[in-house]
Amino acid sequence: MNFLMIRQSSRRISQTFSRTYAIAHNAPWLTRPSVPFRIAQTRTLTASHPRPASSLNSPSLATVDPAQAEATSLLETGTKLLEDGDIEGALAKYQRSVQIHRTASGLFNLGVTHYHLKQFDKAIECWTNAIELDPTSADAHTNLASAYIMSPPCRPQLALQHLQIAASLAPDDGEIAFNLAAVLESCGQLDAALVQYKRSLERNIDRAEQNIRNVSAKILGQRLREASKTQVAGDNEQK
Repeated sequence: MNFLMIRQSSRRISQTFSRTYAIAHNAPWLTRPSVPFRIAQTRTLTASHPRPASSLNSPSLATVDPAQAEATSLLETGTKLLEDGDIEGALAKYQRSVQIHRTASGLFNLGVTHYHLKQFDKAIECWTNAIELDPTSADAHTNLASAYIMSPPCRPQLALQHLQIAASLAPDDGEIAFNLAAVLESCGQLDAALVQYKRSLERNIDRAEQNIRNVSAKILGQRLREASKTQVAGDNEQK
């Protein structure tokens, strides 16, 4: 079974960069993802609530908190290192950024580095904390679901919970629909999985077409077996 893996940026972050791939690990029904995802970058800090010069006797701009500015700079440096494949270097920058100024973006990116290093419990902690700061991040919920799938032991029910939240937050996202379908299929919820695979295909996830055929065949086989059992039970009652 195929599964589209973690995202390296939240859609709430405005700028995107080059794309990379995550590596599937320790889950036999997952494969290496075929869909690329983005590397995160923070928004540029600006002065808070600047006043028009005409309204001030001595015009000046509000200053940015130095700690927040340093945290943002570290976050941006970590992103560049991650783009260059220096995961350990990115991890150090993200950790320092979060220590200085704890933000959802910082925790999100820190979770990405832990995930790449296969430190799934730490990735889960980071993304859980990121969601506490920003519950509306569909990407954080999607990544958290991936970590629950990849971490031993695999926890598909928790993954399903967060993918359902992600799907409600981003109903037009085909990748989330595909991931949700994959977990539903693994849990034996074939009819619901088929609905989500069809949604993902409608949203330009072409690989879902094969999954639709496979799940449709499973559903048909399941119904034929149920019909056969019903027929046998009826024949036994007539004897």
